[in-house]
Amino acid sequence: MSPESEEMMWCHSCREEYDALDAGTCKECYEEASETEEELKREIEDLKSKVHFLRLSSPIESDLSPSDVSLHASSDRKGVYPPVPAHKIVLMSRSPVFRAMLGGEMEESRSGVIKIEDVSYNVLCSFVQYMYTADTLLNEQLACELLILAEKYQVKHLKFFCERFMTSRISNDNAVTNFAFAHRYNSKNLLESSLALILDNISTLTQREDYKDLVEKDPRLVVEIYEAYLSRQVNTAASVKELQNV
Repeated sequence: MSPESEEMMWCHSCREEYDALDAGTCKECYEEASETEEELKREIEDLKSKVHFLRLSSPIESDLSPSDVSLHASSDRKGVYPPVPAHKIVLMSRSPVFRAMLGGEMEESRSGVIKIEDVSYNVLCSFVQYMYTADTLLNEQLACELLILAEKYQVKHLKFFCERFMTSRISNDNAVTNFAFAHRYNSKNLLESSLALILDNISTLTQREDYKDLVEKDPRLVVEIYEAYLSRQVNTAASVKELQNV
C-alpha cells in the first residue's frame, strides 16, 4: 500500500476520499450532519413550545373561565367531595363518548351533570386534569384506574399514556395480573409485554398464587398462554433445524 493510500480514507456517507486524520466522514458530510442535527433540535423545541401553547388550564386548578358541566364520582360518599368542574367543549373534543353524551338530547347535556360510576374523587380529578393538560402524575394503581376510564370513554391518548407507564413497570410480580387486566380492557401493548415476560419465566410464574387464581377464574387465558408457549417452542425448534441444515 502506497503512502498516499494510507493517508486517504473513504467517507461512509458520500463514498468520497477524505483525509485519514478526519474521523469517519469527510468535512462536507460532517458539517451537513451537524446542520441536520441542529435543525432537528430546533424542530423539537418548536414542537414543545406549540404543545405548551395549546395546553389548557384545568378548571380544577384555575377559575379563569366558568365551567358548564360537572363530573361526580359516584363511588365516594355523597356530599363528602365536591363535583369536578369541566367544559363541555373540552370533554367533547377529547372523547367520542362525551361528544355523543353532551352533543345531543341526553340527560347529561340538559343538566350539565355527569355521574361517573365506580371511580374515586382523586382518580376523577386526574382524569379531568389529563383532558386539559395531557399529563398527570401516575402510580401503578392510578394508571390502572385511569386506563379503565380511558377505555370506557375512548380517550385513546390517555389509554396509551397509562399503558406505556404500566408496560415500563412489568415484572414477575405483576406480569400475570397485568396480562389478565390487559385482556379485559383491550390493552394490546401491555398484553404483549406481559405475555412475553410470562413465557420467558413460565416455570417460575406458574407456581405463583396469582397464576393459580387465573387457572380457576379464567382458564381460557391459561390456554392462551400455553398456546403461545408451544408456538414459541415450535418456532425455536424450526429455527435451530434451519441453522443446522445451512
